[in-house]
Amino acid sequence: MMDNLYLLVELAGQPAILPAGFVESVVEIDNVTPIPCVPPHVMGLFALRSRVLTVIDSSAALECGRHKHKGDMQAVIVTVDGHLYGLLVDHVEDVIAIDGAPVPPRALLSQAWLRMTEGVLEHEGRPLLLIDIAALIDGPLSLAA
Repeated sequence: MMDNLYLLVELAGQPAILPAGFVESVVEIDNVTPIPCVPPHVMGLFALRSRVLTVIDSSAALECGRHKHKGDMQAVIVTVDGHLYGLLVDHVEDVIAIDGAPVPPRALLSQAWLRMTEGVLEHEGRPLLLIDIAALIDGPLSLAA
């Protein structure tokens, strides 16, 4: 059962976790093809193993500026509602198991982070933000309204 497994990543300079049940793989990507007339957090399209996926700039979705990429970028490949996405992350650390339910964050977070977070889980004494993958894909609140 993967209900308690999470992918530990760094997003916009912050440690965070993604539910492992959504994750297909972690890959290095480059040569993302821009798409005209899309929200700023949608970086473009990328072909992966004969499939086309939408690349989401997680930093831009969190309203933390554009992803600072030099060459290859790490992307977490997820499937949401039958669609394939690549979520750009700063760094992928590990798959970890955490038991328990998320609790509301105690730290002050920006509105963007609050909207993208399902709560906090603690791992080895460190609070980790549990990212709502669908909200991250939707992007900033100003675009979702």
